[in-house]
Amino acid sequence: MRLKFHWILLLSLAVLSAGADDKETTNDLASETPTDGKFLILTVATEETSGYKRYQRSVRINGLPVKVLGLGEEWKGGDMANSVGGGQKVLMLRKEVELHKDDPEKIIMFTDSYDVLFNANEEKIVEQFLQFNARVLFSAEGFCWPDPTLASKYPEVERGKRFLNSGLFMGYAPELHQILNSGEIANDDDDQLFYTKVFLDEKKRQELNIKLDHRSEIFQNLNGAVSDVELRFIESHLQNTVYNTVPLVIHANGPTKLFLNTLGNYLPKSWNSEEGCLNCWEDMNSLEKKKPKDFPKVVVGMFIENPTPFFEEFLHKFLALSYPKDKIHLYIHNGVSYHGKQITGFVESHGAEYASVKLVNHEENVKEWHARNTGIEECLKKKCEYYFNVDALAHIDNPHTLKLLIEQNRPVVAPMMIRPYQAWSNFWGSLTTDGFYARSIDYMEIVKGERRGLWNVPFVTSVYLVRGDIIHNPKTKPSYIHNLLDADMAFCTNMRNNDVYLFVTNRLDWGHLITVDNFETTHLNNELYEIQNNRWDWEKRYLHVNYSQNLNMELNVSMPCPDVYWFPMTTERFADELVGEMENFGQWSDGTNTDPRLEGGYENVPTRDIHMRQIGMDRHWLAFLRDYVRPLQERVFVGYQHYPPRSVMNFVVRYRPDEQPFLKPHHDSSTYTINLALNRPQIDFEGGGCRFVRYNCSVLDTRKGWMLMHPGRLTHYHEGLYTTKGTRYIMISFVDP
Repeated sequence: MRLKFHWILLLSLAVLSAGADDKETTNDLASETPTDGKFLILTVATEETSGYKRYQRSVRINGLPVKVLGLGEEWKGGDMANSVGGGQKVLMLRKEVELHKDDPEKIIMFTDSYDVLFNANEEKIVEQFLQFNARVLFSAEGFCWPDPTLASKYPEVERGKRFLNSGLFMGYAPELHQILNSGEIANDDDDQLFYTKVFLDEKKRQELNIKLDHRSEIFQNLNGAVSDVELRFIESHLQNTVYNTVPLVIHANGPTKLFLNTLGNYLPKSWNSEEGCLNCWEDMNSLEKKKPKDFPKVVVGMFIENPTPFFEEFLHKFLALSYPKDKIHLYIHNGVSYHGKQITGFVESHGAEYASVKLVNHEENVKEWHARNTGIEECLKKKCEYYFNVDALAHIDNPHTLKLLIEQNRPVVAPMMIRPYQAWSNFWGSLTTDGFYARSIDYMEIVKGERRGLWNVPFVTSVYLVRGDIIHNPKTKPSYIHNLLDADMAFCTNMRNNDVYLFVTNRLDWGHLITVDNFETTHLNNELYEIQNNRWDWEKRYLHVNYSQNLNMELNVSMPCPDVYWFPMTTERFADELVGEMENFGQWSDGTNTDPRLEGGYENVPTRDIHMRQIGMDRHWLAFLRDYVRPLQERVFVGYQHYPPRSVMNFVVRYRPDEQPFLKPHHDSSTYTINLALNRPQIDFEGGGCRFVRYNCSVLDTRKGWMLMHPGRLTHYHEGLYTTKGTRYIMISFVDP
């Protein structure tokens, strides 16, 4: 049976929220008023916030024409986020419905707007409404608000939510007109209480045929019902799994705004498993056809708030950004003395390349929150078009990051970065009720890159781009002060309170985060000790560029002597820094049999050496053996496995003609031994090498950063050959004694 066509009026009133969030203020909804009068959406919003823009998009995607009422007007309906209010919405609605009160076939739907989105078109909404056989239909929720003492007066419900919610309702114009004019209400009175009293009047409820959508067949209120719903990607809809319904209009009443932000990342038609991110390409600001001289002016706030490992690489990557430097104004806050020389040297060497540079160094004792607020002020002074916050722990590996973030054109957008090999990232997918980290339903999929796109999230940190209109608008201007919160939490809290959405994008791989926790700064070469905390960066700096070829089963491993294998292992920088650590420590053993460092105090085959534990690197070296040496051992000595490898003797040996020039033939107390060359024959020293007596085979031309591996006992009796000139250094480990 064909359904009779009904006119629909969707009227959405929006409460006050601060700040427009798009670069250019638009009034698309107001300009799309239809002329045929068959279908009309009226929405009342005082300002074009991020929530309003999302509402607008859901209207547009579903082909729902709309006219905007109230833009630019003062909100007098109270602080609904923290208390009761909303009477002004009733008064606005009363005035508009007056125009349609005599049309018995006109259907009017009312929704809030800043926390509502549509996921259906006109036809589906009308069809579902007609099945209720009601003249007025309110949405339902599980809480009796704002007066819980009225709960007992509600009709009993066998299955479904029992209590009225006024954020979503629809009905025929004459009946709605009667409801809206059933009593007096002030601007700051509570709108939900107003409608509740009408519904609880049994006579009016019967006369006006008012019903509640108990099982969310049209309206889904999320407060108290987040666990009731699940996203379905095949047809991109929200499923209420408790009542097996598909809600068409979704309302984030109460403390569920952030969950609606998550849903809005997918609905309507924002992301699906086949096409990926659809809304990524909306409202783009392409720089492709612009000349570099016409690129937007950017103020970059660079913040060094803690001693940060691999800061040298951070600066190199920042310099490599593919963006005109004469369009970048640099504001740098260095809050620690540890990086004072580095950042001063950076400014001296490269400052002239940028449009301007302002350095606030650690001697000025500027607090972090104040420094970050000053960065925003610099943006205002420079009349910037964008502000790019970059913390020293955020390594921008993709040189096109800044340009692509500008093109993404969002109020605040962060390139997603993680700590390598961890789920720790620079965003939170959700928050607890007290404003701290909570895992969203899709956090792991986003972090792992299983879902790529642009995501509305409640918290970003470390690296993000803020659009200039947000900064230049006094109502949305960022601030890093909010009660006693840390600066990044204060920034995000203030943005959320101003209804400015924060986005994170993982469309591409942008970079990664450094772990600054437990960074030891007491050594000569501190990054050498970061093999566990910052393994990815440690590998980039210290692991030989050809190390991975050692594991390629199609390639042969070099074997200069029988069962003696030779591997490219570390960079020359690693070798230099390890030698530097040893010489800086300086307490070389005397090369005699007496050795108080050993249990029993006796060394059978003594060398001039320093143990790794003496310089605080023993556990780091054991990690090196486990992660990089063990896989090579398992490849060449097939059948032997020991995880993790054990080694109590890890030491650097120093050979000199005037100290200890050689080592007599001996067996090692190990299952296998590694011997890593730390400097260069014929350049740093002459002579030296290792001779395997049984095979009369010597390895003379050792390579800096290359490692020999051979059995320790029984078969590989060996000696250290005479060093005739200079100083020879080698790193030795007796593995699995």
